Parts: sequence; C-alpha cells; structure tokens
Amino acid sequence: MSSIQSRIDAFAELGNFLSQFSSVKIEKNEAVLHNDLFFDGFKHQMKLASENNAWFTSDNILFSLENWSKSLTNKNLKEWTSREIIQEKSTKTVAIVMAGNIPLVGFHDFLSVLIHGHKVLIKLSSNDKYLLPFLAKYLEYIDPYFKGKIIFTENKLENYEAVIATGSDNTARYFEYYFKHKPNIIRKNRNSIAIIQGNETEEDLENLSEDIFRYFGLGCRNVSKLFVPKGYDFDQFFKGIYPKHNIINNLKYANNYDYNKTVYLMSEFDILENGFVMIKQDTKYSSPIASIFYEYYDNTIDLKNKVREDSDKIQCIVANNFIDNEVKFGQTQYPRLWDYADGVNTLQFLSKI
Repeated sequence: MSSIQSRIDAFAELGNFLSQFSSVKIEKNEAVLHNDLFFDGFKHQMKLASENNAWFTSDNILFSLENWSKSLTNKNLKEWTSREIIQEKSTKTVAIVMAGNIPLVGFHDFLSVLIHGHKVLIKLSSNDKYLLPFLAKYLEYIDPYFKGKIIFTENKLENYEAVIATGSDNTARYFEYYFKHKPNIIRKNRNSIAIIQGNETEEDLENLSEDIFRYFGLGCRNVSKLFVPKGYDFDQFFKGIYPKHNIINNLKYANNYDYNKTVYLMSEFDILENGFVMIKQDTKYSSPIASIFYEYYDNTIDLKNKVREDSDKIQCIVANNFIDNEVKFGQTQYPRLWDYADGVNTLQFLSKI
C-alpha cells in the first residue's frame, strides 16, 4: 500500500532528476538520487529520441524536460492533488494510448493515473518511444511501489478498466467505437488561437512567436490561427515574430515550408510570407506546418460568441484582457498541472472508475 504523499515524493524526486536537463545546460548534480545509474543513460535516450524523430530537436526535448522539472515539485503536486478528493480505494488498470507529436506529450496522463494510485498500461507512439520508459524505470528505483504498476505494450490492449486515448479526429472516431464499453477520455484535434486587438507591443508579438513556433507548431497548445481586426497591418506581426526566423534552418521544417508554399501558389491562394512562415486567410483552425491561418473580425461581441461556440476545437486562447480563461502572450507552453487538456479533469475521471 502507498500513500498519496509517498507518490508525490517520488514524482518530486523525478522532478529533481529532470532539473539537470535544461535548454541552458545539462549538468550532473551529485545530490540527485541514483544518478550514477541513470544520468548518462538518459542522455543516451534523448539522443535516440532525436535520431528517431527529426521534430524532436535537442532544444525541444530539453524545453519539455525543463517544464516538467518545474511542475514536479512537492508544492505543485500537493496543490494540484488537494483540489480533488483522492480516496485510497481498489486499484484499477487504466490504459493510455499516447500521441507522439511533441516530447513526453502523454506524461500528464501517466502522472495522473499513478498519482491516483492506479496501474497504468501504456501504448506509446512510435514517434515518442524512448523517454518515458526510461523515466518510468527511474520512478521504480525511487519507490519500489511502482514496480508492476507501469506496463508498456506494443500489442493489443487487454485487461484494463478505463482508457485515455489521444489522436487525430479520424483516430478519435475509431477510439470512440473501440472503447465505447469502457469509461474513457478520448482526445481529438484541438488548436490554439490568438486574438489580436491591434494594440499589442512588439514584446507581445515576440512572445506570441513562442506560442506559434515552439515544437514547430505541432502541439495542441500551439497557436495556429489569428483573429485580427479589419484593416490590421501584418507588418507589425511579422516584425514581432522575426526573432524566430532561424527555424527555417531546420531541414524538415524548411521542406514543409517549401511544399505548403508550392501548394498555396499552385492553388492561387493569396498568402503573405516572410521567408519562414506563411499566413493565409482561412476559416479553419488547424493550419499546416509553417503556416498560420487568420480571420478578420468586425466587432468583439461577435468574436467572443464565435470563440465560445467553437470551444470544442480550441485548446488555448491567447489574448490580452479579452475573454475569461485567456492565456497571456508567450505562455501557452507553460501549463500548470491543473490546466487540463480539452478542459477534462483527469483526476475527477479517475475518481469515478
């Protein structure tokens, strides 16, 4: 038997381990538990992750690790878990089907299931298969309670009581059919938007560039759509995001940029571009890599209504004093533990299975 505090302590130790890996530097801290066994091994897993998936640059992997190290503190974990009533009851097995669009994208679900005291059965994406199994092994060394509680499988999911699955809108339809007889959370495509009001500073727009380009725009918390006032001057926008121009030096990103630009030009779409990103007027929310969609708005009341009506398509709303639950410019990639994907409270779900 394990108490929630002991599980919190174990994840806080994992946070200490991850704190050695940041975008500023990778530095071994002799005070971290089991470092002789795990530090060099994890560096190797990071290398494998980068080699396996060209989108997983060292910079993006380290960014993810640094964020998780800051989230996994005793203080944060206690504040998060204290918001729900987590009762010690019979252990269930929860299957998680993970996406692979950004490094450790399924970690919050993994954390939620284990912190709740359940077992976890994980089906990894082939795009992100190196980091989490290694961190799970570290967790087992920190607290032997976790041995037997974490199972990875490449086979058909069997012997589980509930499921959390993340995928595209197409795979979600399959998930909804396949898992319909089990308690489930099925996550579909979502994108984030930014509301431009025309009074943004250059710093605001530079911060927005982080919301757009981090992870090459592949995450649901990445801004892929702008709402701009009629007559908006995009020169201001392009100037603000220019500090991210080196993104075009990534070969895979550059190939996507060239391909999508060719498609747009052949289709005779009107686009604006600056050598590393294109913007196109479009009502859709999900834009291809290296492009951003935009829509004009006439008045803020209609826009607020539209955003509320389309809430099932939107993950984050980046704005400055525009709407409830907005995210400040530059902050979409720094969610707190209680900022749940799709607004679905995972801990509440796990309490009911």
